[in-house]
Amino acid sequence: MHTRTLGRTGRTVSVIGLGTWQLGADWGDVDADAARAILDSAVDSGITFFDTADVYGDGRSEKFIGEYLAGKPGHGITVATKMGRREAQDAANFTLPKFREWTDRSRTNLRVDTLDLVQLHCPPTEVLSTDSVYDALDTLVADGAIAAYGVSVETAAEALAAIAHPGTASVQIILNAFRHKPLDEVLPAAIAAGVGIIARVPLASGLLSGKYTTETTFAANDHRNYNRDGSAFDVGETFSGVDFEQGVAAAQEFAALAASTGLTTAQAALAWVAQLDGVSSVIPGARSVDQARSNAVAGSAEPLSAEFNAGVARLYDTYFRAAIHPRW
Repeated sequence: MHTRTLGRTGRTVSVIGLGTWQLGADWGDVDADAARAILDSAVDSGITFFDTADVYGDGRSEKFIGEYLAGKPGHGITVATKMGRREAQDAANFTLPKFREWTDRSRTNLRVDTLDLVQLHCPPTEVLSTDSVYDALDTLVADGAIAAYGVSVETAAEALAAIAHPGTASVQIILNAFRHKPLDEVLPAAIAAGVGIIARVPLASGLLSGKYTTETTFAANDHRNYNRDGSAFDVGETFSGVDFEQGVAAAQEFAALAASTGLTTAQAALAWVAQLDGVSSVIPGARSVDQARSNAVAGSAEPLSAEFNAGVARLYDTYFRAAIHPRW
């Protein structure tokens, strides 16, 4: 497993991490035994970075991770959590007292005194340009409640606003073979500033596994069902905001490209993101032990060919650039 420095945290993390939204049961049911098995297989596969949030199952995901790591002293895992979406998305809620309340809850859930990394969870855009917000986060660092802070954002413009602040350690953004906007300005700015980039939704909610057809259905409590129109949260979080039928067609062509790499379709998609200059870690989710192990393989993949990378660019230009590039 290759490793990178996670921006201004100074921590070394695996280039393939583990996203744990699914442990909160927003992707269909995952029971406690399955959650522990997934975490175990990820660690055994060389993954040293977990990403969670206080709203994943209303703390369920954090609690699973806290319980799991409590039994592994000296584990060497970096855990990033997020805060800010347990209440109305009003900029007035992003204050030091609220931050203390939210981080105290996460510290309890994760069973730690100091959180490794706390990210503002896709807050209202104006929050990312408000000095008092960063002052409050700096206070939490000074108090020892958190070791470092970052932001999770929806748009490239939001990422650039956060990168401009000297205390921002990392930026989490959607980045995958069907979402290329961050390559234009976000990655170069992050490299220049020493800010880590955490790439989320790297498989476009599973589209880039190449396993879906236009007839594929999802459980009622799976966001790929209930948020396909963006009625629950930003539509860009579900299938990266791409039209499902177009995504299936593009994924079939992507699978044909991946066949030459010696990797599975999903592994090739993850490796493409992980090998981008400026990306610290890529955080696919996993709903089974086999998925966790398979995802981790991408972290030790040989460099992808220029022909493969050109093919990915061509697919993006053909299917998605016109509709996706201006939006986020």
